[in-house]
Amino acid sequence: MSSHKHLEKLETIKEAIIKTSTLSEAEKSQSMKRVEEWAMQDIAFGTLEEELFKISNYFRELFSELGIK
Repeated sequence: MSSHKHLEKLETIKEAIIKTSTLSEAEKSQSMKRVEEWAMQDIAFGTLEEELFKISNYFRELFSELGIK
């Protein structure tokens, strides 16, 4: 996947994190931190998924809704 597609995916995830009422503020903060780290380090997306799944099962639903997984 191109880096442009990765950035689009990240922006979509970040927007969803900000807008959701499902996550607590602490979960939102942790999630945003993981997404930003992933963007800077260009880690495999599967690694980011696992990190976010540890924070909340919400991400399984979100990724399915967004067609990411």
